[in-house]
Amino acid sequence: MPTAPLSAEAITARLAELGFALPKPAAPVANYLPFAISGTLLVISGQGSVLGETGIRGKLGDGLSLEDGVRAAQLCFVNLLAQVGAALDGDFGRLRRLVRLGGFIAATAAFTDHARVMNGASDLAVAVFGERGRHARTTVGVPSLPLDFAVEIEGMFEIA
Repeated sequence: MPTAPLSAEAITARLAELGFALPKPAAPVANYLPFAISGTLLVISGQGSVLGETGIRGKLGDGLSLEDGVRAAQLCFVNLLAQVGAALDGDFGRLRRLVRLGGFIAATAAFTDHARVMNGASDLAVAVFGERGRHARTTVGVPSLPLDFAVEIEGMFEIA
């Protein structure tokens, strides 16, 4: 695992190279915290497939393609990073590694490429963090998600 500390500037620059901008963290839409810290673990609540005014909503296999799903998972991961920044007051230097992602994919019963959708977030994590972005994960297909999100992803990070 690389030991060089991360910075908001480095993460922002890497995201820009990949075609993304770090957004303002989304406010919770119900009675929960956007993140919780316990010891060296930072847990980020599920983030939806929306970025600013745009988003990917609906179901994979019913009007949404695999490519739409991959993009939706990428948007979720960018939103996770925004919450990490908020939780750490912008001090990404405290971030040690991504431990786990949990993904929920709204899809029809016939859709079976959930893992390929989730690779959108997993591949982006590695592209941003290198080896520190490699993680455990769970991917689950569901009939619907809050606010009609196509994808929702939660994350767990190790912090200093």
